[in-house]
Amino acid sequence: MTKDLTIGNPSTVLWKFCLPLFGGIIFQQLYNIADSLVAGKFIGENALASVGNSYEITLIFIAFAFGCNIGCSVIVSQLFGAKKFEEMKSAVYTTLISSAVLCAALMAIGFLFCEGLLNIIKTPQELMADSLLYLRIYVAGLPFLFFYNVATGIFSALGDSRTPFWFLAVSSTANIAVDILFVTAFDMGVAGVAWATFLCQGVSCILAIVVVLKKLQAIPTQGRIPLFSRTLLGKIAVIAIPSILQQSFISVGNIMIQSVINSFGASVIAGYSASIKLNNLVITSFSTLGNGISNYTAQNLGAGKPARINEGFHASLKLVWLLCIPFFLFYFFAGRYGLLLFMDHSSENALACGMTFLRIVSPFYFVVSAKLMADGILRGAGLMKQFMITTFTDLVLRVVLAFVFSGIFGSTGIWMAWPFGWSIATVMSLAFYRKNFKRQAS
Repeated sequence: MTKDLTIGNPSTVLWKFCLPLFGGIIFQQLYNIADSLVAGKFIGENALASVGNSYEITLIFIAFAFGCNIGCSVIVSQLFGAKKFEEMKSAVYTTLISSAVLCAALMAIGFLFCEGLLNIIKTPQELMADSLLYLRIYVAGLPFLFFYNVATGIFSALGDSRTPFWFLAVSSTANIAVDILFVTAFDMGVAGVAWATFLCQGVSCILAIVVVLKKLQAIPTQGRIPLFSRTLLGKIAVIAIPSILQQSFISVGNIMIQSVINSFGASVIAGYSASIKLNNLVITSFSTLGNGISNYTAQNLGAGKPARINEGFHASLKLVWLLCIPFFLFYFFAGRYGLLLFMDHSSENALACGMTFLRIVSPFYFVVSAKLMADGILRGAGLMKQFMITTFTDLVLRVVLAFVFSGIFGSTGIWMAWPFGWSIATVMSLAFYRKNFKRQAS
């Protein structure tokens, strides 16, 4: 199924397109949540801390996969909206080839420098072995991560948000079962949760690529389609590289923040590891909806219908704020129950740390969600300079303030940096959207 996002009521079209995306990202996050959940519940607090500690480094690799996803998705959306199907198929093949080269380079770097990165973030010695083991298995599975992300980007560009949802629903549910099997029945420890993710994401990736190629074959084209185009690679790179840099610098910033957190000991690391997984579930959900508005924007610009985008932006705000309400209420008033998914009642210091984090950041979900919707418009319209400025402002503020506030308020000061960065960057994103979208629509 493909869906033309340039026709129909903008609000209805966007809601129908984005709701499966939201459901899909919930299942996508279950991969990482499952690892931490099983590690904390069935192995112990140090295992939870090890997986969480490694997670910050895995975000660097995810950043590159995400950039390939967005670069391909935006360009394919524009070409699909403009009905340039030959170029659209060539863009897909170009992305697959260039992603394979990039992935191979990152795997080599990962295997060589994983231990050095763990040392840079001051990983406690008692966590080093498990953190390194988890990270190396994760790097071995990077091809699955890359090609799955490219496939989901293509699905979204074609207006199909349901197919990746079903892939994620099945594979992430299976991942939880395999996690528990490897850890409890086979006694594989942290390696078990890493191999479970490797296997389940591998199967999901292969199936997604097969289906997306069949979907492309069903779109009629004439003549021979070039497998690689430097021109299209350049267009994809214009979107992908800023997105990669954005996510990479955020990951580097998070690693710097992780180094501050690590200085407070295993309990704070474990509490942060659990609470940041819950937080990332929300932020990644919002980001995915932002990706949806990017596809919507790109298709409508490609079709020469910029007037529809403003309606789409307001519809996305209503949707994302409706999602904010249950997350805020649960995290702020009952976050302890979410944290207990990852640890038991005996980890009282870790629980207290995680609850403090959630209570500080969750009221500001209404703020940062507006930023991510505006960012989706900017990215879909190709306004990458403005998009990067707001992202770096948020990052720099959070990193600097985490160092400053931690010296004054202890670990609680680190969590206080999030609302400051989000609030200022949101004002900037909304201002860029209002200013530049008028120029795009004229």
